[in-house]
Amino acid sequence: MPKVSEDHLAARRSQILDGARRCFAEYGYDGATVRRLEEVTGLSRGAIFHHFKDKDGLFLALASEDASRMADVVAEEGLVQVMRDMLAQPDQFDWLGTRLEIARRLRNDADFREKWSQRSVELTEATSARLARQKSAGRLRDDVPTEILIGYLDLVMDGLVARIASGHGVDNLSAVLDLVEESVRRRD
Repeated sequence: MPKVSEDHLAARRSQILDGARRCFAEYGYDGATVRRLEEVTGLSRGAIFHHFKDKDGLFLALASEDASRMADVVAEEGLVQVMRDMLAQPDQFDWLGTRLEIARRLRNDADFREKWSQRSVELTEATSARLARQKSAGRLRDDVPTEILIGYLDLVMDGLVARIASGHGVDNLSAVLDLVEESVRRRD
């Protein structure tokens, strides 16, 4: 049997993750059945689960990939920029559904909560590092601990995701993000 190249394996994994992202966004975790995953990826269950241990492993890999992408933007431009990007191009963020599903599973699934806490570190670290750099540069309030600022921005992000996903009242959210940004800036 011929060996499959690393590039081919990476492309196949990416194909699975892209299809799974659409499937989880449309049907949620429970509705993203193996049959639906096969349909959206165009691959058999054997091909899918050759790359991922099970559906839970696939979802965690997908959520981790999305968190990593967000962490890259956060490191360079901040979490508020991630939110602005979501508002500007909501159709480019298939992972909104993934984020909603993560929130649901964190509330209802202790095993998932433990696994996710191990994988979501990158985004938290990127946010923390960005805020520390902004504080050091004198751009951010220094009367509020960084952990509180992270909690505040995470809360705003979760609300924004829920609002965008519901499709209601997104017209003035850019002004809301201006207010959020102003609220964390240093006052002279």
